[in-house]
Amino acid sequence: MSFRQTIAAKIFGLAVFLLLLTIGLAGFLLHEVTRTKQALEVVAHFDVPLTQSVARLDEFGLRRRLAFERWFGALNAAEPNQQIIAEASANYTLFTRKLADGFAAARRIIGAYPTNVAAPGRETLAEVKTLLDQIEPAYQVISTRQRELLDMQRAGEHEKANQQVDLLNDIQRTVQNQRESVNLKMAAWSAAAAHDTERRERRVLWLTIAATISTVLLGLAVAALITDRVTRPVRSLASAMRDVQQGNLNIQLPVTSGDEVGRLTDSFNFFVEQLRSKEQMKQIFGRYIDPRILEHVLAQPGAETVAGGRREMTVLFADLVGFTSLSERLTPSLMVTVLNRHFGLQAAAVQEHHGIVDKFVGDSIMAFWGTPFVTPEEHAVLACRTAQAQLEALDTLRRELPEITGLRRDAPTVELRIGICTGEVVVGNIGSENTRSYTVIGDTVNLTARLERANRVYGTQVLIGETTAQAVAQKFETREIDVISVKGKTETTRIFELLAPKGQLSEDLERLRERYEQGRRAFLAQEWDLAEAAFRQCLEVRPNDGPSQVLIERIQMLRQNPPSKDWNGAWQLVEK
Repeated sequence: MSFRQTIAAKIFGLAVFLLLLTIGLAGFLLHEVTRTKQALEVVAHFDVPLTQSVARLDEFGLRRRLAFERWFGALNAAEPNQQIIAEASANYTLFTRKLADGFAAARRIIGAYPTNVAAPGRETLAEVKTLLDQIEPAYQVISTRQRELLDMQRAGEHEKANQQVDLLNDIQRTVQNQRESVNLKMAAWSAAAAHDTERRERRVLWLTIAATISTVLLGLAVAALITDRVTRPVRSLASAMRDVQQGNLNIQLPVTSGDEVGRLTDSFNFFVEQLRSKEQMKQIFGRYIDPRILEHVLAQPGAETVAGGRREMTVLFADLVGFTSLSERLTPSLMVTVLNRHFGLQAAAVQEHHGIVDKFVGDSIMAFWGTPFVTPEEHAVLACRTAQAQLEALDTLRRELPEITGLRRDAPTVELRIGICTGEVVVGNIGSENTRSYTVIGDTVNLTARLERANRVYGTQVLIGETTAQAVAQKFETREIDVISVKGKTETTRIFELLAPKGQLSEDLERLRERYEQGRRAFLAQEWDLAEAAFRQCLEVRPNDGPSQVLIERIQMLRQNPPSKDWNGAWQLVEK
């Protein structure tokens, strides 16, 4: 209990320390932000308005001068334009008034300027005020001179008025220079104020960053010092749990204390020991049951009551042809060795393509694909890829047979016949109360077994059902072989030979498939001569083509015993 209290006190003290540090940092930054805000208010409420007022004085002075010059020019004409005189007079009066208002506004801003302005700012402000004191009386002198010149023009003393204009221009140039001086000082002042404000902002930013980093580093250092001894056992436990997650079950942590961490460590050791036992059991069962069945089905809650269900799956049967004659020449132990090697290669091909090895019967293997092990869209394609991989595995077995059996001369030839069918099956835990097996049953399974045997009739290696051929049409090249009805069923089914992956069919096989399809069409139309000719062309392409030989023999039979008019071309297979 005291251990937990000590941890709680340290954590609380750390929280209070960090809180006080944060409050101090926030107060300091608030002070700096307030000063920056005050500087911005001075710029916004005094510097900018004063700069604008001085700029307007320059604008109003120029526009009043333009109005005067227009007025003076109109009066200087032989026939003065009264409309121009009226407009110029009105503008002159307007901008004279605006000048007076502008001087008053600038003096008000200068008078209200905060007293805490820095020394350079006070000097600039005094210079601007002095210049304004010089410019404003000069405007009064200019106004008086301008009135005098206008009176001379009205009196017709044009020559005298024109002579006096140069003197007026000298005074106006002096005033203009003073205005420019004021504008330059105000621009420099505004730039300095903006620069000072920017400098303050940067200072606040860097102070914020520095203070925050310092606070974080200090907090981390204190937290590390406080929590190191407390968390060291927990880190060791977490590391061990990661090792277990990665599959390392050979871990046993020492229990060094009787506190909560010690009890947790003891529970962890018990947990790992149970995992080791279950993994060993899983490995043992994996030799008899596919691990995915154990993981996805049997290990799920309520697996002992799993009932059968209907699903669409793809089933494969593969039978080793020639093993019987081979086994007659082998001792029982060698026969088992060969059979185990064969099944090992075949099962590896199935599992590599995500199939489930259902059972081994004699020298045959049954496998299936479907949910929840693969998606519904891919199980037919995976089964066909498996068939090709099984044929490659058979080549491996053929190469190894002389070494395994010791029969280096006259070694028997072994072949593989494969049947594949896609359709609805019943899947589930099937068996007695004491012995069950997770398997698939149904017409699709029976048809698959008969397709495997049909290879012997047609001399093919891989036959697939119509539904499978449709499902893999975009991935594989196939050849329609025949329409059959199997023993015990009245429905007919089209069967296909699996030739090659899509786009990889050789020219000979392409020519063979075309000739065979021509022969099939003629055969179904009962045009026996055309059909036989097409099938014999197939034998020219492939002399040992079994389906062509079978249909040639069938044509000879049908010539002697013609079929009925409603004959659909289906052939009854007598073998189950």
